[in-house]
Amino acid sequence: MTGKYYNELSVGKKIKHTNGRTVTEMDNVMFSMLTMNTQPLHSNEDFASKTQFGQRIVNGIFALGLVTGLTVSELTEGTIVANLGYEKVLHPNPLFHGETVYAESEVLEMRESKSKPNVGIVRLKHWGKKPDGTVVVEFERTVMFLKNMESGK
Repeated sequence: MTGKYYNELSVGKKIKHTNGRTVTEMDNVMFSMLTMNTQPLHSNEDFASKTQFGQRIVNGIFALGLVTGLTVSELTEGTIVANLGYEKVLHPNPLFHGETVYAESEVLEMRESKSKPNVGIVRLKHWGKKPDGTVVVEFERTVMFLKNMESGK
């Protein structure tokens, strides 16, 4: 697996994830409609053109999910049991159709599981950024990571 095991992480470790993703109009409209989010800022160009943004903005929950997904291959692929929670979700700047998002992560806290010797609990902070560094979403999540029991650590 390409993800990291609990014993490969340390508090303060930062990862600038390699993959980025350009968000399309279809991504935004389909996600909004599949989730029954009828907010016209996401789906009605006429309405959105008269707002402070001047155009439709990408659904913030899509951005949250996208950034989480962008971290998988280099952080959690095959090495977690579960996401336990998401906290402190902020959307400081809008994301528009045609813009690209990259993810960055930092390990904030780690602790051994009290009930499961083969896992540890890790609190992560993630940022979704445009290529110029503008943050479009930031959040913390708590994840239950597997330990690499073969490493002896």
